[in-house]
Amino acid sequence: MRILLLNWRDLKHPSSGGAEVWAHRIAEGLVLRGHDVTFFAAHVEDAPEDEIINGVRIVRRGSRLTVYREAKKFYMESPSKFDVILEEINTRPFFAYKWGSTPVVHMIHQVAKDVWKYEAPFPVSFVGRYFFEPRWLRRLAGQTVLTLSPSSAESLIEYGISGAIVALPGSDDSQVVYSEKASAPTVVFLGRLVASKRPDHVVEAFRLVRSQIPNAELWMLGSGQMKQKLEKDLPAGATLFGHVSYEERQTRLAQANVLVATTVREGWGLNVSEASAVGTPTIGYDAPGLRDSIPMSGGLVVPVSIEKLGMALVDFFNGEISLTPKIATQSWEEVCVQFETELSRAVKKSQS
Repeated sequence: MRILLLNWRDLKHPSSGGAEVWAHRIAEGLVLRGHDVTFFAAHVEDAPEDEIINGVRIVRRGSRLTVYREAKKFYMESPSKFDVILEEINTRPFFAYKWGSTPVVHMIHQVAKDVWKYEAPFPVSFVGRYFFEPRWLRRLAGQTVLTLSPSSAESLIEYGISGAIVALPGSDDSQVVYSEKASAPTVVFLGRLVASKRPDHVVEAFRLVRSQIPNAELWMLGSGQMKQKLEKDLPAGATLFGHVSYEERQTRLAQANVLVATTVREGWGLNVSEASAVGTPTIGYDAPGLRDSIPMSGGLVVPVSIEKLGMALVDFFNGEISLTPKIATQSWEEVCVQFETELSRAVKKSQS
């Protein structure tokens, strides 16, 4: 199949995250299975407009706002070039099903919902949450939609999208690899330092931990707009490392005793799976996505409360809570086979 993959970001974008990791792994996996994949995303400074990475053609045009228009323009230049479109939706859809006769399969990692109030100023947050997102997603009712977790599938029902197919995320790990832990009781946070990830909750929960366990440490891995704010009042034992290399990230994930996850909502929570794969369980909030990935990975979910999160961490370090990390993801090959099947089904349906 000749596949056009749409995502407003690719891995070279400074704001890329788990969804972009997923997109690239799917694209590369489909190429390995003999398909031709073109990945369309927004322009990235210092990145070429057109390049080949691991067999995938990456085309970058447009900005955060204009990438949707540019994607349509690119497709309309030669619509017969593609057999099927895989549209990855991050809040705003491309609405590729309206462009022509090419069948479309949609991938929705999560709905934004309450993320709007954390990431957009009022009144944009209000209009986005209660007008734009419902209007956008309801227009996809009846389309083929895949998502990462039961939580996301349930959220989509509110917008008239029933029967979303759950496709668990992929992983290169088939078993948990255990490493030697740090000498001090250590908590790790891995994620962007933005309001919707609630890193400030992590800092305050750790403050409570530190009051009970004086030698405890907190490692915060990631960068973002809240970094300066957090630096102003860090408790003793807490360190903001910012963006780190993949090697350092993996080492610190493995050495930490527990990962904390406090995001408002996730499609799944790739950091949870990455931590469990190196022998580190997660304690996190009972939020969409996390309420699936954390228990399935051997961790513990707690109510959305800084105090309850802090006390759960204290109980964990005192041995009152025992957690055993486990692998809850599929192999990337299995994920690619699942998407290959759905894409192929869409092509056959359009030809019948």
